[in-house]
Amino acid sequence: MKSINFAAIDIGSNAVRLLIKSIVPGDPSDTFTKVLMVRVPLRLGQEVFVTGKISADKEKQLIRLMKAFKHLIKIYGITDYRACATAAMREAKNSNALVKEIRKATDLKIEVIDGKEEASIIYESHFADHLNTELNYIYVDVGGGSTELSLMVNGDLLESKSYDIGTVRMLNDKVKDVEYDRLNYDLAELKEVYKVTDIIGSGGNILKLNTLAKVRKNNKLSVLKLEELNDTLKQFTMDELITNYKMKPDRADVITHAGDIYLTVAKGVGASHIIVPTIGLADGIIHMLYVKWKEKNKVEEPVLLM
Repeated sequence: MKSINFAAIDIGSNAVRLLIKSIVPGDPSDTFTKVLMVRVPLRLGQEVFVTGKISADKEKQLIRLMKAFKHLIKIYGITDYRACATAAMREAKNSNALVKEIRKATDLKIEVIDGKEEASIIYESHFADHLNTELNYIYVDVGGGSTELSLMVNGDLLESKSYDIGTVRMLNDKVKDVEYDRLNYDLAELKEVYKVTDIIGSGGNILKLNTLAKVRKNNKLSVLKLEELNDTLKQFTMDELITNYKMKPDRADVITHAGDIYLTVAKGVGASHIIVPTIGLADGIIHMLYVKWKEKNKVEEPVLLM
């Protein structure tokens, strides 16, 4: 059977992404192939977390970007798509009007999702299928505006929570003390009830930290190694990080903030290692689109012969 393409648009607080993946329906491996990934650092949260709204200039940039994404979606013959906006758009006073403008200009439907749905979608990437179901895990996704935690027990998602603690928000000193208190309280409760030796980290920053730590494929990033690396990175200026570590500017100014969040969660639950898969919100969106497509087209799960 011919492969089909699905697209996910992730409008985050730091960057906006378009991910296109293909899959062959009925393939027993149910494996997706990445066709295209475009990331544009619009940094909507830079304004929203300070002023409470998205400026006219950023609005124009986002609309132009959505027009470009619309053309790419047409070029790649997408079977279905979903576009989700997270923390920055959740908080922007003018987000509803902007969503309508985008729909009018591009015919793309943008959904502004809450933190719990964001965490649930990320879980739908189904990375958990490859984990030891006898162990407990905390899935941690750190974005520009929020951090999502998902508790997995015996292979099942038990609960998800979202906190208004993100790298761009931290960069602008806009994280409220009550959010830190809520996170630390919840982590202490989790540690008391569940034994967690590994957390799962997703997001561009932890991927970069994992690379800088020179973790070999299929190995875990130790919390001790991450702490040492994060402390080292804090000694450099932003320009030095860009030059010495080949970071983009929008990565260099937030990466140690992300490191701090992952370390807070890992230490808070007593974890010693971080598993770093290359997945995120967009991957979860695409998996959910494929499940919906299979149900609509009555595609049965393949029977694997032993």
